[in-house]
Amino acid sequence: ATNTTGNGNTAMGLYALQSSTTGDRSTALGMYALRSNTTGEYNTAVGFDALSANTEGSYNTAVGRLALDANITGITNTAVGHQALKTNTTGGYNTALGTSALNFNTTGSRNTAAGVYALNSNTSGEYNTGMGYEAGDVITTGSNNTIIGYGADPSANNASNQIVIGKGATGQ
Repeated sequence: ATNTTGNGNTAMGLYALQSSTTGDRSTALGMYALRSNTTGEYNTAVGFDALSANTEGSYNTAVGRLALDANITGITNTAVGHQALKTNTTGGYNTALGTSALNFNTTGSRNTAAGVYALNSNTSGEYNTGMGYEAGDVITTGSNNTIIGYGADPSANNASNQIVIGKGATGQ
């Protein structure tokens, strides 16, 4: 590791926190966990490649293989599950619970996904809530949607301001 002035860091695993220089109080457990982090602080990464591209992002929590893997500067994200928030780079204040929840999110912020594949396709949409297996999984750029139920989706991938509730329900 190249740590110079960072304090209170914990790393366990091959290349865990490898590039850390001045970041403080981060925990990396697993091969490649937080390996690119330089100045990010207060991050927790548990699992293979968890938060591995993070350089400056702070206050992130990633638990699971490839969770928040591509995050670079995004802040205050929580990803729990295999590939949860996997491709997020700069989006912040997102919560993803479940395998592939918010998987393709890159820049979208303030989204909440709970369930396997919930809001899976979202890339830049914001303020979306998806609860349930595959809930809102077609949303890519739409914002301000509330989607609840197995396979429930808005009317289109760029739909905004929709409330859709029920198994297989579709927005108008």
